Amino acid sequence: MSHPAFVANNLAVVTGAASGIGLAAARHFASLGMRVVLTDLAGEKLERAAAEVAAAAPGRAQHIVAIPADVSRIEGLEALERGVSQRFGDVHVLMNNAGIQPGSAILGPLAAWEATLGVNLWGVINGSRVFASRMIAHGKPAVIINTGSKQGITTPPGDPAYNVSKAGVKVFTEALEHELRNTAGSQVHAHLLIPGFVYTGLTAGGRTEKPAGAWTSEQTVDFMMESLARGDFYILCPDNDVRRATDERRILWAAGDIVENRPPLSRWHPKYADAFKAFLEKARD
Repeated sequence: MSHPAFVANNLAVVTGAASGIGLAAARHFASLGMRVVLTDLAGEKLERAAAEVAAAAPGRAQHIVAIPADVSRIEGLEALERGVSQRFGDVHVLMNNAGIQPGSAILGPLAAWEATLGVNLWGVINGSRVFASRMIAHGKPAVIINTGSKQGITTPPGDPAYNVSKAGVKVFTEALEHELRNTAGSQVHAHLLIPGFVYTGLTAGGRTEKPAGAWTSEQTVDFMMESLARGDFYILCPDNDVRRATDERRILWAAGDIVENRPPLSRWHPKYADAFKAFLEKARD
């Protein structure tokens, strides 16, 4: 049984919809007979994505539209919400998926930090806050899906701005779901999508073919839909290289840095390399 928000004629709004997971999600929603608003930066890429999604909704192309918006600017999201509400009515699915990863360093350029936090974190915060009130008010089953990352949980070294942004998405989405489930009359729930290794423009790194270890965006969306149907809040996706059991051990080790009073990021500390390897081996038992 699918989640009740995903039915024909219901409305979905997807940010970061011009490519990757966002485009795959928009295409899947359209295949269910839903009306879909694709949002991304203005340009041919967004228009092509909308045409592709419309092609996945035979006879319903008029219900698929592209509306450009810069999610890092709250004025853009407020204008998007007003436009969607006036033109289409109630929103049943909001997927705050827009994300960038320009790369960063602790003492590197501030612009990379501002851009990453602006899109990845403030895009989620602003999108959720701007859309949530009307979604609660219409009184029908609805979902807010925020795209996080395993890097926001295990926080590997190498790209601190991205890790901070996705850690913030996790914490915000947890607080959002707590708020929604304790709001009288609300039938809206929040969910945290935690992709595995997915072959998208963000992760391609110049590669033109999908690595064997990666999932496609479509596989990720299929897993997301199955998880939503079960009512999962944490949608922790595996991939072709990493099983859920391995992810769980990595997450537990990261949390254990505090409990065991180890150095931060001890998984990558030479003193703890053997201990982490032994801990991880338990995932294979």
